[in-house]
Amino acid sequence: MSNTSDKHLHIVSFNIPYPANYGAVIDIFFRIKALSERGVKIHLHCFEYGREHSEYLESFCHTVNYYKRDGKVSKLFNSVPYIVCTRDCEELRNNLLKDDYPILLEGLHCCGILTHEEFQDRNIIVRAHNIEHENYEHLAKAEVDSKKKMYLKQEVTKLKDFEPILHKAKAILAISQKDYEYFSEKYKNVHKMTAYNAYTEVDIIEGSSDYVLYHGNLSIAENYSAAEYLVDTFRKIDVKLKIAGMNPPQHLVKMIEEVHNVELIDSPDDQTLFDLIRHAHINILVTEQATGLKLKLLNVLYNGRFCLVNDKMVDGLDVNGLCYVVNDQNAIRFAVDELMPRRFDAHQIERRRKNMKKFYNIEEATDLLLELIAEN
Repeated sequence: MSNTSDKHLHIVSFNIPYPANYGAVIDIFFRIKALSERGVKIHLHCFEYGREHSEYLESFCHTVNYYKRDGKVSKLFNSVPYIVCTRDCEELRNNLLKDDYPILLEGLHCCGILTHEEFQDRNIIVRAHNIEHENYEHLAKAEVDSKKKMYLKQEVTKLKDFEPILHKAKAILAISQKDYEYFSEKYKNVHKMTAYNAYTEVDIIEGSSDYVLYHGNLSIAENYSAAEYLVDTFRKIDVKLKIAGMNPPQHLVKMIEEVHNVELIDSPDDQTLFDLIRHAHINILVTEQATGLKLKLLNVLYNGRFCLVNDKMVDGLDVNGLCYVVNDQNAIRFAVDELMPRRFDAHQIERRRKNMKKFYNIEEATDLLLELIAEN
């Protein structure tokens, strides 16, 4: 292993990546942690967006800088996407120009940097957390609020027009095979780098329980739509379904109250959610949006028993032996009936452990990133 103790890296994060409690910030935080453990001196730059400053980040970073996100309403009328122009910050640019260290931009959100000529010779790497205009297109379809839907549709067009700025990056890190194929057709030096997460060892409780769990941030339309679908599915099954997540909308709360075998766990803390995942007999994850490796899937595979998914949840992933793929309500009901009487035993746990070593290798991801930042 090469010595990286003299290697510095700027990481520009669209939000404060701690606590690591949702999708992309989990990826960012555990990437910071992995690089720090390999000796990289990280200079973290965070935009403030509804989260507190974190002293804990200082234990992994050489320096931590915070910047106010400029969320003026007038920014909505900018030709540059709102998620980008509200983070195009002069103070950040000045800090990055104090040295010639490589720069990792977390998401298209932070790529305003690439529009400035003074950075054209820097080693700038972009982590593409997804294909942003496709992501916003799905969000727009799921959104019920007319004003939010209009904003999202406008952002789709702006993101499509802005994305070619990635030609100016030295490398692009795609999160899934599907995204890798998309970016590779358009840009040079594209690599696939899996998502980082908290778990690297399978830790599953042998045995069984009497409930199925769905979890997700229930304030997001994609997730509460999936929850509604599952509530409707379980109306016709005599099996307990628990739905856990942050800030469920009132219409979902009311829907759940009307179904006797469905229970809502509203905004559980991290430990409660972890316990729910570990003790569920089946974890079920469904989505209408194929966006590569979802971190909640990794959480379930490392810590949960049986796992049901639909094909969009595992699009482009080789999950042979890890999940049961079910794509309609009848298939879900049949799988639940088949799996509830089965015990998740030591043999199943060992099989999961072997399959996860093939499926997910975070050391390879870190090796790749170290190679790219060495090309300064």
